[in-house]
Amino acid sequence: MKQHFLAVCSLLLCITCSVETNAQQTPVIHIGVKAGTNFTKTSSESSDLKGKYGLGYQAGVMARVDFNRLYLQGEAVFNKRKTSYDLKDGSSSQLKWNSIDVPVVVGYKIVNSSDFNFRIFAGGVYSYAFNDNISTSKALLAGFKKFDKSNIGITGGIGVDYKNFTVDLRYETGLTSISKEFKSRPHSFSLGIGYFLF
Repeated sequence: MKQHFLAVCSLLLCITCSVETNAQQTPVIHIGVKAGTNFTKTSSESSDLKGKYGLGYQAGVMARVDFNRLYLQGEAVFNKRKTSYDLKDGSSSQLKWNSIDVPVVVGYKIVNSSDFNFRIFAGGVYSYAFNDNISTSKALLAGFKKFDKSNIGITGGIGVDYKNFTVDLRYETGLTSISKEFKSRPHSFSLGIGYFLF
């Protein structure tokens, strides 16, 4: 846990330094909405479980502060997540949960024009899970009965902006486990489409 704390602190320090370096530029603030899909699986140290990606969806709001090529973006996103497991005995089980995710990323516009941007970004994300539900397997149900509601992770990806429209493709991985018994961490790809209202 100490390593996770140090990693998050280092990330926040990098974000602070990047913003301060560009603070002399006049920031421009944009507010928007977004929606999309996610593909989630959970890794496990148990040899009896093999996680598989499941399709879910997401929707939320976002705010971006532009410092010319550099930008800082925060979001509040509702995610409906789904993953499945193949068990050693040949059966399978499905895990579903909802979460509120709050990612904060620093990005850089490789291509930066008035109408079109191509971006890269990375940052941290805090996730709060609720309404977890697992099907079929009593053994899995027992293992996930202490579902960890809070999870800290890292995220990164690429994005494209065209006028007020924005598209992000990102990868996210948890630094903490959602099930301490199975040492199970979530991994997710997401494709989000957004629109900046101003």
